[in-house]
Amino acid sequence: MTTLAPVLEFIDRQSENFTALSDQIWNLAELRYEEHASADLHVKLLEENGFRVTRGAAGIPTAFVAEAGQGGPVIGILGEYDALSGLSQEAGALTCQPSSEVTNGNGHGCGHHLLGSAAHLAAAAVSHHLAKSGQPGTVRFYGCPAEEGGSGKTFMARAGLFDDLDAALSWHPHVYTGIFPGGSLANIQAYFRFTGKASHAAAAPHLGRSALDAVELMNVGVNYLREHMLPEARVHYAVTHTGGLSPNVVQANAEVLYLVRAPRNDQAAELFERVKNVARGAAQMTDCSLEIVFDKACSNLLENTVLSQVMYEHLERLGTPTFTAEEFALAGAYQQETLSAADVEASSRSLNQAWRNPKPLFDRVDPYVPNKGRPIAGSTDVGDVSWITPTAQCHTACYAFGTPPHSWQWVAQGKTALAHKGMLLAGKTLAATAIELFGAPETLAKAKAELIEQRGGKPYVCPIPDDVALPFEREPRR
Repeated sequence: MTTLAPVLEFIDRQSENFTALSDQIWNLAELRYEEHASADLHVKLLEENGFRVTRGAAGIPTAFVAEAGQGGPVIGILGEYDALSGLSQEAGALTCQPSSEVTNGNGHGCGHHLLGSAAHLAAAAVSHHLAKSGQPGTVRFYGCPAEEGGSGKTFMARAGLFDDLDAALSWHPHVYTGIFPGGSLANIQAYFRFTGKASHAAAAPHLGRSALDAVELMNVGVNYLREHMLPEARVHYAVTHTGGLSPNVVQANAEVLYLVRAPRNDQAAELFERVKNVARGAAQMTDCSLEIVFDKACSNLLENTVLSQVMYEHLERLGTPTFTAEEFALAGAYQQETLSAADVEASSRSLNQAWRNPKPLFDRVDPYVPNKGRPIAGSTDVGDVSWITPTAQCHTACYAFGTPPHSWQWVAQGKTALAHKGMLLAGKTLAATAIELFGAPETLAKAKAELIEQRGGKPYVCPIPDDVALPFEREPRR
């Protein structure tokens, strides 16, 4: 087995540079498909370190692909760097307050500033190893925008960017350390735009046709679906256009954005069709016209047990970071002063092991039990990559145990030393896993065979139709 000492030493030497990178991206907090400055920071550093970088991957200005090494195998490492709207938060604060550093109102409530930085660091370490050892192989770092509500990787998958990979690796910041759970929900997102007829709401209401009424009726109708859909399925919505601020005008235009989730692609598509039928009914009831604009979709995640076992063994061998008394105290303050018992209990449900009376910081590695992990109720566009090539992911503890994702507490802890320690552990785990796979053709073959069996021998089919334009290429709402 290749000695990993030089690789781990390389990561330790580079730790300050990549900690600074993650903090810079935290400060930028850019939303889906707008991550120009964040992507530029990654690209600049990659080019300085000898990577061959292709910008504008899949026609997306904030996506890129960076390569180092020669020949096969080709191992992909996936990075993200997008933030969430409305989650601006002061770093390190124990109360919810907007950040004094970030003025756009956004925040890294899912830790993608850490995710992309650790993935980048792992790719740099693997590149360093390939150059020094002369071992054949190519490491490819993917700059993947718009994971939050944009399915950037799914559009990249539709463009064939992952087709020649032998394996893909990724990670996600979390409250515990272990292998990513055994699946995720597929989803479809679409805008429902109703057009009616404006009129004076008092003098001539009979001449108007309310698009806002259509939105309300659609929402009521979808709520009646909930009893009759799979218990694992989820349907969410946001009213994105109400037709104006004047109640004395019958609203001629209104829009609602729906996100439909289910355990498999086919189940999500079936439920989406039922939601569309409700919208059609609402349009008929209000005598409005309806336009359905497909926004994005992503596939459910396929657990590859062969690769996950390799990653788990490296994660267990590396062990968890040594947290200081000050870091335990800070995490304890978040857990005791800002979180509820239900928050902590929800985090415990993600684990394979029983963890009673949990500490503020998770200081062990959750045992990996193949095909036994609890699938996450959310979605990830890594799912599409996992349908194309064997894929493995891990979690590392970067936040106080119990901290819920997409919360102000998650954002507040994103620049702490404990977040940085989890990020560096992830970088080491990804690098170690990739380097082992370069010299393990039998493992890669088994992983590929497992994927083919999971797909039933069928090829990957992108859940985003070919005629759906990228979100930033579409005409704005009229």
